[in-house]
Amino acid sequence: MNKQAHGTLYVFSAPSGAGKTSLVKALVESTGQIKVSVSHTTRPMRDGEVDGSDYHFTDVEIFKQMIADDAFLEHADVFGNFYGTSRSAILDRIAMGEDVILEIDWQGAQQVKQKIPAAVLVFILPPSRAELEKRLRGRGTDADEVIQRRLAEAVTEMSHQGEFDYTVVNDDFDTALADLRAIVLARRLRAEVQSVRLQPMLAELLA
Repeated sequence: MNKQAHGTLYVFSAPSGAGKTSLVKALVESTGQIKVSVSHTTRPMRDGEVDGSDYHFTDVEIFKQMIADDAFLEHADVFGNFYGTSRSAILDRIAMGEDVILEIDWQGAQQVKQKIPAAVLVFILPPSRAELEKRLRGRGTDADEVIQRRLAEAVTEMSHQGEFDYTVVNDDFDTALADLRAIVLARRLRAEVQSVRLQPMLAELLA
């Protein structure tokens, strides 16, 4: 921090249906100088996806070698496909003063916090179980048994909310977005960050 203003790594977690993806998209669009990390995965590329934009698509052997080389901040096996976050890509962007967002589950968040204690963990909650179920059913894409499984998984995920640095309730979208922006902007106004970013102005003021 003595030489340059480092960016912040944010980890956003939420149960399926809480609205995390929409909130993160709106946060990036409305805030500036903050980007979502692109993960590595071994799952097949889907129609319309772009390598390097949606994911870094790779084969299983390369992914396993990256695990052996400790190249990931976090990684997971999800239904037979691997997903992971490159350590070097994140650290390089933070060193350049960029803010970076990871959208991962609570287990991945714990892995990241162990390796980068300065990471800021944010958990997004739905306002109620009933509203969460309403949103999941409103998608119209999942069978009832899938929805029931997601609701059961949501309870497990939400039980880890207290392990995060911040909790935002997505009841009203605009309010939740304002809360997320407040977290990011407050982090940027820390004295240790401002003393670097405002160095020329401070030098003139204190001359």
